[in-house]
Formats: sequence, C-alpha cells, structure tokens
Amino acid sequence: MDGFLSDTGVAERILSHVSNGTTDRTDTVWREPVANYLSEERLNRERAAFKSLPIAFCPTAALSNVGDYVSRSVAGTPLIVVRGQDDRIRAFKNVCRHRGAQLVEGSGCTRAFVCPYHGWAYRLDGHLQSLPHQDGFPDLDKSTSGLIEVALAEHGGLVFVTLDGEHLQEEVLSGVPELLTDDQVILEAGEGEIGANWKVYIESFIEGYHIKYAHPETFYPYGYDNLNIIEHCGPHSRVTYPFRRIEKLRDTPPGERQVEGRLTYVYHLFPNVLVTILSRHTNIVMVEPIDLNRTRTYTYRLTNSGGGEEAVELAKRDSSFVADTGVQEDIALVEGIQRGIQSEANQVFTFGHFEGAIQHFHRNLTARLQAPKTD
Repeated sequence: MDGFLSDTGVAERILSHVSNGTTDRTDTVWREPVANYLSEERLNRERAAFKSLPIAFCPTAALSNVGDYVSRSVAGTPLIVVRGQDDRIRAFKNVCRHRGAQLVEGSGCTRAFVCPYHGWAYRLDGHLQSLPHQDGFPDLDKSTSGLIEVALAEHGGLVFVTLDGEHLQEEVLSGVPELLTDDQVILEAGEGEIGANWKVYIESFIEGYHIKYAHPETFYPYGYDNLNIIEHCGPHSRVTYPFRRIEKLRDTPPGERQVEGRLTYVYHLFPNVLVTILSRHTNIVMVEPIDLNRTRTYTYRLTNSGGGEEAVELAKRDSSFVADTGVQEDIALVEGIQRGIQSEANQVFTFGHFEGAIQHFHRNLTARLQAPKTD
C-alpha cells in the first residue's frame, strides 16, 4: 500500500481486525545487521543522508510572530529558522560571517541577530546590517557578507530544511499529509538526550507488537495486544494504535464514524521525525544523532486542533500521563537495547511480519545510503 487511509477507512479496518483476531502484517522479514548500529562509517553516511533530505525542523506554530526564531543543529550543522519582517520564514546557518561564532541558542524573538563575539548584526532576512568599527574592514562588501541561507519548505504545519540543496524536497514531501492546523497551541518545547542509537529510538515508536509486554499497566489496558494498521506513503509510515473504545463505533454508519479519542496515529517522517496524534494532544519528536550511543531529541507538545481553554487543559493532562508513563518505559527499554548491542550477542536484529514500519524505515534508509550521489 502507498498512501494513508481516511479516518473512516481506518475505523473499518480496525473493526475487521477486532472481529477476526488479526492485524496488519507484511509478507517479508527484514534482518538488519547489528554492525550497522556500531559503525562510525555508517553513522557518517547516515548524517550525510540527513543533509540531502528535507528534515522537519519545527512546527510552523513555533514561528507565529515576526522575529520568532528557533535554533538547533541538523546533521551537526547549527541552524536558525526565523520569521522575517516580510512574514516569510527563512533558514540560515547559525554562524557569524566574521569569525564563525554561533549567533543564538534555543528559541526566542528578536529584531536582529547580533553576534555575541564582536557585535556584527544581521537583519531577519540574513543581510549584514552593521558592525562595530567598520573602518577596520575596508574591503568588506556587506551585500555579500550576510548569513548563509539554507533551503526551506513549509508543509503540513511543519518547517522543513534541506542542507544540501533542495532537489529532493518535492519528491520526499509529496508523501507528507497535513498533520497540524493553525489553531493548535504549543504547550511545551523541550530538549533531551537518550542513551541509545537514533535508529533504536525511532524503532520504539513504530511497532505495536511490544505493547502488552512493555506497557502492561499504562497503554495496554486501553488497547490491544498486537493489533495495528501499518501504512506507507513514499518513504514515510503511519502506525495506528486503536483503543478498545473504538468498538463502540460498530453500530455507527461507516461514513459517520469519528475516530478522535479512539486511537493514536504515529507518523514516521523519514528519516528522523515522529509526529504522534493522541487522544487530546499532539507530540512531535525530532531526532538528532550525537554519536553511536547517544541521541538528542527536540520535542514539541501541542493541543489537538480545536483550541480553547478546555482543549488546553485536556491536552496538558493527556500529555502528562503519556510523558510520565509510557514514554519513560520506552526510554528504559531502548537504553537497555543499546547496552545489549555492545554485548555482541546478536549479529542481526530480526524485524518480523508485525514490524512492517520498521522494515520500511530500514529499506528506505539502506536505499538512500546506496544511491549514487547527485550534483
């Protein structure tokens, strides 16, 4: 399958699985060499692939006002994304053109970017605005000394950046649906570190085979044992985790079935971003490998569409439950897996018929790493 079902199509398929005691499954088994989680050379090629692909950087909602900016690294390259005076969002390398200092950290709102080292100032459109004692640089052409711009695209409520040109943006983003709406409110933005390889962390989100055993008192009582819908759209995937209360829709005409609050959608935006739409809130996790054993995460928690004070309170409650329970259980498991990787107990990891989204991830990543370079 290539494309995501409608909500009503999802409900119909889930109810069929419940009746028949079945789940989505692939025809294949994928065996991923454990050496691919241990190789510095492989990690360097993965980072290079990040540079050639559009990477989700932040939700558009994080840049609502003129001067709003977000800074972080992608594939080791420090970047700033900012909304300019002309209301256009741009991306730049977070590097002063004088001596290479980083201009800002984190996020905020500003009228200009002023280098903390020597005070060179850049407008929101990246142009060099001023510098102290300009007479010390007699040959400087301010018109050619602005910040280095990076290709950017807005799609589905997210801002994507592409470090190595933009030749793949249309190809890759064509599979990304509209995930966020203008009325969603950011509840919290955070940064963290996971003691595991970035791929191990991604894998933990995109299969439901583990729910009964990994989350016996948190997620499983509300859901099913190994019942998921797994779909692909281009290199991306969506895994649907239904709640038992979806069975209340059996007597509702198919065209009138509303799935909100009755399932969780987990979108994997290839290669390193996860968007989870839960009962009352939406969670975005952007993953950046630090090294083979550590992963940086950039997280946004938002209300679901619909806004309002009640929606905010429900979203906060839902978000706290998930963050304090299932998320912590998954982190403990993936960090344990990372310790196991070091033991050399396994030569391969076997992803079976119920782990189709992980297979799709590795199949696409392998293809990208093997593809010839394009100019």
